[in-house]
Amino acid sequence: MPEATATTDVIIIGGGHNGLVTAAYLARTGLAVVVLEKHNVVGGAAVTEMFHPGFRNSVASYTVSLLNPKIIKDLELARYGLTIVERPAANFWPIDETRSLLLPYGSQARQDAIAKFSKADAARLPAYEAMLERAADVVRDLVLQTPPNVGDGLLTLFKGAKLARTVMRLPIEDQRVIIDLFTKSATDFLDAWFQSPIVKAAFAFDGIVGAYAAPSTPGTAYVLLHHCFGEVNGKSGVWGHALGGMGAISDAIAASAREAGAEIRTEAAVQKILVENDGAVGVCLENGEVIKARAIAAAVAPKLLFRDLVPKDAVADQVAQRFLNIKSGSGTFRMNVALSELPDFSVRPGVKPDLHHGSGIIIGPTLDYLEAAYLDACQHGWSRKPIVEMVIPSTLDPSLAPEGQHVASLFVQHVAPHLPAPRTWEDEREKEAFANVVIDTVTEHAPNFRGSILARQVLSPLDLERRFGLVDGDIFHGQLSLSQLFALRPVMGHANYRLPLKGLYLCGSGAHPGGGVTGVPGHNAAREILRDIKKHMRWI
Repeated sequence: MPEATATTDVIIIGGGHNGLVTAAYLARTGLAVVVLEKHNVVGGAAVTEMFHPGFRNSVASYTVSLLNPKIIKDLELARYGLTIVERPAANFWPIDETRSLLLPYGSQARQDAIAKFSKADAARLPAYEAMLERAADVVRDLVLQTPPNVGDGLLTLFKGAKLARTVMRLPIEDQRVIIDLFTKSATDFLDAWFQSPIVKAAFAFDGIVGAYAAPSTPGTAYVLLHHCFGEVNGKSGVWGHALGGMGAISDAIAASAREAGAEIRTEAAVQKILVENDGAVGVCLENGEVIKARAIAAAVAPKLLFRDLVPKDAVADQVAQRFLNIKSGSGTFRMNVALSELPDFSVRPGVKPDLHHGSGIIIGPTLDYLEAAYLDACQHGWSRKPIVEMVIPSTLDPSLAPEGQHVASLFVQHVAPHLPAPRTWEDEREKEAFANVVIDTVTEHAPNFRGSILARQVLSPLDLERRFGLVDGDIFHGQLSLSQLFALRPVMGHANYRLPLKGLYLCGSGAHPGGGVTGVPGHNAAREILRDIKKHMRWI
């Protein structure tokens, strides 16, 4: 075992937003905490950068809603410069030359928009949204809890019983809804509520975001729910933008952590975790530096952790294999583009900022379209008619682009994490070919789009893995499938943020409650780390 050149209480591997949240909470208790980030900036996938002279944008994650309000309050993020502004409308779907669906905020306005496609669906909307909000309330109560962990004996029984009582107190119809959401496909779930394929597609989109799956895939109903329990500035179901881009969130959390006493080091890549007596006792950096600690928390994907950082002989083969077999891949392709002008949509003409320009602009008009995009990607490697969500944050935040010009984020599905052999994402031609398909897809609805592009940044699943550690390009550090949720996340027996090596914890999106810029895995992991350290201190 190499001699330590430094010691601390807690090491955080990875300076993504969850790792920073863990550091901030632990530092506030007086513990000595060091964050080790391999890049020259913190934030992980929640970063803002200039990708073309004068044009800045959120590189990977791109919109705000799921960031937990408790964390915003506890870490005083507003005091450290975080300002979140709301989108003027929720989402906009261009459908064809004459039809579009713009979903504003407000129940009556949403009913009026849906009534253009189905009066029956509009009539059912209030009941659907009330039902979904009740289900989201149950999930909100669960996200800040440590899941019952198989192997914890009576504690597992007590936690399981508490959860069962929570669900059993609900009316029987709400219990049925909860079961449906956790087991059914988005298609089956929505078929019970709506008639119009366009209306169903509008809601089904949330069921496939970050999921390499079709809306007919069992379990996608939960993914739909996962994207419904957010809020912005106290308003449930609202989406927004962090002024300065997603990097502003990471910067505010980092500032909170530093003021609490945490040390944050960039360009400090961890080479391996040091193990002694079946426990994690420190890390060795790529420059040879050794740091010892009482606890180590990994904010990286669990699959990456056991593939690259945990020594091969540190845990039993079958245990390591469980982590290496985590199902990952979100079918995601990311682009950022610099624009000379706003998209001029045929169905809503004009290049002056309007409600639809400030919303989430989604190309995925029907359930059949969403389904075909997935099936095509499975066969071809990427969909020739992809699903595109475009956000133009410069309509809300002029600081991101020169006056009169704009930046847009394009979150695209579906692409296979690994292309059919012999093709590979290593081939720049594959990446550029699909990027052109994406541009063509948007241009079909906004004819000026291709000609307005001044520059583009293109990230394939392989790029997302190499740059951000998102194995297989998975934005959630592991799919939100039924076998990888709650007490089964990341794997059964390690859902309580504690990993097979004593002193090693998981504080990133691979832990409960999963991905998105929530900060919750970091919050919950900090609680468990502090609990263990306090327990140990009693016996010193």
